[in-house]
Amino acid sequence: MTAHETEPITVISQLSRPHDAAEAVRHDLASCWTAVVNAGGAVVPMDCPLPPVTEAALRPAVDRISRGLSPDNSRLLLATVDGALAGWLLLRRESHPLAAHCGVVNHVQTHVRFRGTGVGAAMMRSAQGVARDEMGLERLQLAVRSGLGLEEFYRKAGWKEVGRWPGALRVAPGDDRDEILMSLAL
Repeated sequence: MTAHETEPITVISQLSRPHDAAEAVRHDLASCWTAVVNAGGAVVPMDCPLPPVTEAALRPAVDRISRGLSPDNSRLLLATVDGALAGWLLLRRESHPLAAHCGVVNHVQTHVRFRGTGVGAAMMRSAQGVARDEMGLERLQLAVRSGLGLEEFYRKAGWKEVGRWPGALRVAPGDDRDEILMSLAL
């Protein structure tokens, strides 16, 4: 980057009601998710085939997430750079009364065009604030696939590894990965 160039500014917004997720937003979410999955990252929904995937295959999951939005229980955080969707994540409250003080972060993804620009870190900082200050949560949890270096990204953001399910994720025949369980006190 030269002295005249500036770092792109990441803007974080959130959606908290189903009607907030307009058709154009759902299209952008599916497009981003498709690019991330096909590049080897992100969670593949249960009702979706393994990669390579299409936007059409991911659209039911995007629609399901959008329908489930609610200010108290489920929010989408969107990161944009110069008006383009650069990443997104789902922040949701645990539904069981014994765990309702905890939240889960799912589907954290930065579009491949924006990796390494701070988009993921900005989303995670925002998610912590929204969870604590707006949703009243006291702890967050997430699960990541080993072998991608994701645990180090989350450690830098203050998350702690609290356990593993060895070999729980079969990426391909002969390629089993641990599912790493992480937690963050708010």
